[in-house]
This record gives sequence, structure tokens and C-alpha cells, in this order.
Amino acid sequence: MYRFLLSRQWVILTLVALLLIPTMIWLGFWQLHRHEQRVARNDLIASSLEAPPVPMRELSSVDGAPDPDDRYRAVTATGVYDEDGQVVVRNRSNADGTVGYHVLTPVVGDDGTAVLVNRGWISAGSDLTTTPEIPAPPSGEVTVTGRLMADETSDTTGIRDRSGLPDGMVMMISSQERSAATGLPMLGGYLELTETTPEPAAQDGQPQPLPAPDHTGIGAHLAYAFQWWIFAAGVPVGWVILVRREIQDRRRAAAKAASAAKAKDREPEPEPDHATA
Repeated sequence: MYRFLLSRQWVILTLVALLLIPTMIWLGFWQLHRHEQRVARNDLIASSLEAPPVPMRELSSVDGAPDPDDRYRAVTATGVYDEDGQVVVRNRSNADGTVGYHVLTPVVGDDGTAVLVNRGWISAGSDLTTTPEIPAPPSGEVTVTGRLMADETSDTTGIRDRSGLPDGMVMMISSQERSAATGLPMLGGYLELTETTPEPAAQDGQPQPLPAPDHTGIGAHLAYAFQWWIFAAGVPVGWVILVRREIQDRRRAAAKAASAAKAKDREPEPEPDHATA
């Protein structure tokens, strides 16, 4: 009765089922891992945003990088904005999805060490081949407060660096690149501005502060994990159902053939035609 399982069709079907089960289990654990990463990221952001501000030099150093666990920490820096070292970062969106630029301006301390400050978002304007006019930062000594961020790379952002950009434009935020371009020693990472003391003069087009990162949503990764595991459990169940259906179909076909054979056996033989004889 089960010899049909050795047919080419059923051997292929069984092998596919055996491959699907571990694949779906792996996909479930992959989604579970992404869920755990999202929860850990949310916890990190929440704890960092709630922590009291500290000087950025306590969490970073020249030619160094912030510890990943210190991302989003509130940090401060005191110094003078270096407008000559100011650039804009291309292809950055605001909260409404409008594409524009981020404004990067170094703040240079008394010892000559600089902190790269992302002052916020400005509109791109109509001409993408020239750097837009940027409102000047506050003059004199300022204290800036913001979120500590790691330098961007192609690996972390998926952005491909480009050469031949218009003057004053860059593709990514990198303290090392800006240090090499300006000749200023810079702390690793950058400061995403949230507050400046004293506040800049009110000007049209002043960079818009960037919103705090979302740390409330966890996505649907956990639901996807359970979904994959349910699919994995359903594969053997489906295989058994198909086998039983095949057996039932074969039994019905055999019973129908036997019934037809019996009916044929019961048919009376035709009587000879005497008139013709």
C-alpha cells in the first residue's frame, strides 16, 4: 500500500518537505534574534536619553570612537563654531520625508580639539549642484548639547561614498574625514544637536533639530518568528494528510475496479439465436 512513496514524485516531495522544516525553523530563530536586537536597541536608547549629560570628551577621544553602549548619550561640548570647516551632508530627509541636507559644523575647544556637530536639517533648494546658503551658527563661545552618535560608514548606512561632489558637500558623517579635511584634531563620533547656549539668532532657514530616535516600536519580528515555526510544524502535518489522501484515492480506485470486475462476471451470457439456426 505504501510502495507509492518510493515513486519519483513522492521521493521529491518528501525531500522538499525535509528541507523546508529546518529552513523555516532557522528563519524563525532569525526573526527572534532581530526582535531581541530591536528590544536591546530600544532599551539602550531609552537609558541613554534618560542619562544626565556629560562632556563628550569623557566618552570619546581623538582618533578613537565612542563605545557602542554609549550611543545616544546626552553629551556636551564647549567652544567656538568653526564656520570655515562647515559642510552639508547630501540626501538627508526630515520628519516629513523631504530630501535636503544635514549641516555639519565643528566646535573647537580652548585646547584646539574639535567636536563635529550635526546642527540639523535644511532644505535642498532648487539647485543640487551648489551648496545652499546656510544661516550662520552663533558667534563666540557656545555650549552645545546633543546625542552622541557613531561615525557613519558604508557598512553601517549602505551609502556609497562618492568623489567629485560640489564644494562643501559630503555623503556621510565622519569625524575622521572632517578632521583630515580641516586639519583639526577631532573627537571620534559626532554630536547630534538638541540645544545650544546661547541660542542662535532667529533666522529664516535655521537648521531644523533632528527628532529623537524612536525607541517604542518593536516591529513584527516576534510574530514572524512564530509564523515561521507554525509553518515548520505544518509541513509534516501536510505531508501526512497528502499520504492519507493518496491512500484513500488508491483504495477507492481499487474498490471501483473490483466492483466493475464483479459486475462483469455477473452478466448473463447471450442465448443462441434459434431463428437464425
